[in-house]
Amino acid sequence: MLEEIEGQVQGHRDGHGFLVRDDGQADIYLPPNEMRAVLHRDRVRIRVVRIDRKGRPEGRVVEIVERPDQPIIGRLLQESGMWLVAPEDKRYGQDVLLPKGALGHARAGQVVVVQLTEPPALHGQPVGRVVEVLGEIDDPGMEIEIAVRKYGVPHEFSQECLAQARLLPDKVRAADRKGRVDLRDVALVTIDGEDARDFDDAVYCEPVRQGRSKGWRLLVAIADVSHYVKTGEAIDTDAYDRATSVYFPRRVIPMLPEKLSNGLCSLNPDVDRLCMVCDMVVDAGGDVQAYQFYPAVMHSHARFTYTEVAAILANTRGTEAVRRKDRVQDLLNLHEVYRALLRARASRGAVDFDTTETQIICDDSGRIEKIVPRIRNEAHRLIEEAMLAANVCSADFLQAHQRPGLFRVHEGPTPEKREILRAYLKALGVGMTIGEDPHPRDFQKIAELTKDRPDAQQIHTMLLRSMQQAIYTPINSGHFGLAFEAYTHFTSPIRRYPDLLVHRVIKAILDQQHYQLPALPVPGEAHAKLSRRLQKATASTSGRQTPKVRMSAAEQQAWEAAGLHCSANERRADEASRDVEAWLKCKYMREHLGEEYSGVVSTVTTFGLFVTLDALYVEGLVHITELGGEYYRFDEARQELRGERTGVRYAIGTRVQVQVSRVDLDGRKIDFRLVQSGEELLTRALRDKRGETVSDPRNPPDKRERKGRTAPESDLKPRKSVPGKSSAHKKVARDRKSRR
Repeated sequence: MLEEIEGQVQGHRDGHGFLVRDDGQADIYLPPNEMRAVLHRDRVRIRVVRIDRKGRPEGRVVEIVERPDQPIIGRLLQESGMWLVAPEDKRYGQDVLLPKGALGHARAGQVVVVQLTEPPALHGQPVGRVVEVLGEIDDPGMEIEIAVRKYGVPHEFSQECLAQARLLPDKVRAADRKGRVDLRDVALVTIDGEDARDFDDAVYCEPVRQGRSKGWRLLVAIADVSHYVKTGEAIDTDAYDRATSVYFPRRVIPMLPEKLSNGLCSLNPDVDRLCMVCDMVVDAGGDVQAYQFYPAVMHSHARFTYTEVAAILANTRGTEAVRRKDRVQDLLNLHEVYRALLRARASRGAVDFDTTETQIICDDSGRIEKIVPRIRNEAHRLIEEAMLAANVCSADFLQAHQRPGLFRVHEGPTPEKREILRAYLKALGVGMTIGEDPHPRDFQKIAELTKDRPDAQQIHTMLLRSMQQAIYTPINSGHFGLAFEAYTHFTSPIRRYPDLLVHRVIKAILDQQHYQLPALPVPGEAHAKLSRRLQKATASTSGRQTPKVRMSAAEQQAWEAAGLHCSANERRADEASRDVEAWLKCKYMREHLGEEYSGVVSTVTTFGLFVTLDALYVEGLVHITELGGEYYRFDEARQELRGERTGVRYAIGTRVQVQVSRVDLDGRKIDFRLVQSGEELLTRALRDKRGETVSDPRNPPDKRERKGRTAPESDLKPRKSVPGKSSAHKKVARDRKSRR
């Protein structure tokens, strides 16, 4: 009898699908005829019936185990007298039929939410009814309304949560200050972006003597959310359900009600606020020699922006410095300790690649005005290093007291990714590689070695791609990218639930108690994956030496569930944000159809090139059929497409000229047509085939051939990707935060 395999269906816009197996093994292909009776996200049991012509195992559905109660969002259409809804998420491969009386007040063309009343069958489409009308497709903010429902992002607080929030005080009361260290005379300040509304953290630094050497006392004060959000209460339940705030252009869906996130918990200037403090002594080498945690009350002495602080540090006699003269010395102290922390970062070999992130600037109606790069200045880095130091101390505190909590774990590259990276570095003639058990210092050394090469960005992009995503788990195995043996998230409890949990554990330790997780609800996605995740964690840590933690098997399972839930919802928030950005970029590019732009190849696949435009920071696909009338072979080691007849090569970093040829708003796809691949590409390729060379004063021909250069490179930095592409491509340009 053939083995039956259980998992979740993942649909594809082309009509077929895949079974994502519960045991974590390779996905199983489901042909279009098997997808007719199932929907995206259904849980099913299948049997493998054959191997298809592409070498993939092909499955046949034998049982539908569970259908999630997930509404479908789409546009209401009328065709041949019949009403139907075309799903906005094209992974749902079938339209939903609506009988008479199931339309509610919806009109043709509007975006609606549909609840299924009859599932699909082999010979029948799914049937549903309209339960909510969102509005017209071009209404301002419609892309966000769609995304929060498409990805199941909680966007309305429960009535119990709102009622509890209304009962909270408007300011810090005398009773709230009891038992706290009074830091109101300490000149703590916040440093954030111009558009920030909630302020999690404040900092202060002063010089101290470390024997005969100079050192610093660094205070990182974090909003004490746990004082107001009590374990297991209504606000806490809603916060756990969300697990994180979700950021869209022009709108934020907060983890906490606004009274807390922008008011009582936010470290606003010139008002008293409760905080948890990590008080550190840092030596001249950037090492934390001592630290302590304690609850305090503070009074922010200033609200700085990154731009202001960078300007003051660059010119202590400039306009900004004169306006903030009382705080200039404090900022200089912060800058000194930051330089010391940077030395420690370099000493431990942490990965530090420069990447370019983008920011979408919208007008009042929600349309994109422009897309600009986010510039990270000295102030950004200063705050980042201070937060890293506090996070490391919190991890050490948990381990020293052998208490369970959520660590931020980032493991090294998988064996598969290590092999791909080694082959790539060898193909390009890089004089270094990584071993079987690489250290982040190895990656940083390769980045330093290649930083002056014309293909530096190509190489650095591949280094980034080899990294895994960071997760939350009670089983600590260190943070590879930051080169820390233990790391937590402590510094953002207003917008991240794991930070709130870490605060509660620290407080319990200070009170000589043991924090117990509440019986919080476990959403279906996390619950479905919990058992196999626990099995993997057990297997992967069986030979690992980790500090003993005092907790029962049930408690460990509860912490595992919390970590899995927070990790899954972090991904959910990222996907929803990327989906909205992709929608906005597609609408923006519809206005530029037919226009030509220069760009750089950011990803190479078997089916074409993804190109990022220089001027607009938008990415689109040049399909392989647009590359000319010859056969192109994909070289995985070099990450390039090469024409068999002409030898023309397209690799990451190759500069091209493209025309915007097609925009698919529903599919979140932008297509380009190659206008000019560059005469140099073809000339060089043909001369290579004839055994000739191309003169390049920066790179002599013999040296170029030894290094295996493939095409003219660009010194542009990697851009963030547009979603809606291949799964491999989605992993390319992760947000820096996902690795921390």
